[in-house]
Amino acid sequence: MARIAVIPGDGIGNEVIPEGLRVLRHLDGKHGLGLTFEHFDLGAERYLRDGTTMPPEVMARFRDEFDAILLGALGDPRVPSNVHAKDILLGSRFQLDLYVNLRPVRLLDARYCPLKGKGPDEVDMVVFRENTEGLYTGIGGQFKRGTEDEVAIEQEINTRKGVERIIRAAFEYARAQKRRSVCMSDKANAMRHGHDLWQRVFKLVAAEYPDIPSFHLYVDVLAMEMVRAPERLDVIVTTNLFGDIVTDLGAALQGGLGLAGSGNIHPGKVSLFEPVHGSAPDIAGQGIANPLATMLACGMMLTHLGHPELEAQIQDAVRGNLADGQVTRELGGSMSTKDVTDALISRL
Repeated sequence: MARIAVIPGDGIGNEVIPEGLRVLRHLDGKHGLGLTFEHFDLGAERYLRDGTTMPPEVMARFRDEFDAILLGALGDPRVPSNVHAKDILLGSRFQLDLYVNLRPVRLLDARYCPLKGKGPDEVDMVVFRENTEGLYTGIGGQFKRGTEDEVAIEQEINTRKGVERIIRAAFEYARAQKRRSVCMSDKANAMRHGHDLWQRVFKLVAAEYPDIPSFHLYVDVLAMEMVRAPERLDVIVTTNLFGDIVTDLGAALQGGLGLAGSGNIHPGKVSLFEPVHGSAPDIAGQGIANPLATMLACGMMLTHLGHPELEAQIQDAVRGNLADGQVTRELGGSMSTKDVTDALISRL
């Protein structure tokens, strides 16, 4: 049995999340998973209607009553501040302590990789992005705002606890999945205090895993290597900001944001899963949004719930859709959102 909270979100989130639920219900019926779903009215429409972003009582329910959260894209041009998105997504990360942002960068079809001569064997890495600290805590301020003498300060927060647990999570994953290596990426040559902590903790934790080769790359070199020699990289662990940046680069390598799923995870506790792409208001309501990132995120959620074999089945089905051109317009196909899901379910 598993209880799943569903937040479709904004724009195309309201189109792709229902398709993901179709896949989950299909697998539930086939395998008796005992999945139950509860929808939550949260997003831009709710905010515009009554000013609600994330009620504290809803967050408490997520923490106490659910095993996972399935979230669609957030963002609406009618809410230029995106305050609702910040309170829902960042609020969930911080308040539920979802310290692992897990982003697989797995190329499922060589035709969609922009790198010459690289295929699925070369583009297969996993990024562990620290998800609760860094430059996303909003600590800082402005002085003499709007004047010629304005000063703006943004502070990056790195704690020993936060750094150690994300690095350890990366090594534990590498060991459990029999991955080749762990690379830690920072910018300690410029950010001497916070990233010196990353350097020291990485060496201490790596010493506890002598069976797993480990190495360090500055983040600019990491970005270069992801393009030059992605086969060199396997498990990557990095800061909140750098993880945000390099995973979008990784999405491009695997075929675009429409093929990128992610997990915001606290091992053993309620965790949140989402497609990486945005709400795409320019195509919302047209039935042409790519649902495959949502399918991959649903697969990650099933692994979190104890069914890794079903994530593998979803990946195989997505791979089959790609191979046969059963995809939406931005991947070169002509299928609707619903038709792509129909084809994927038939493979399952």
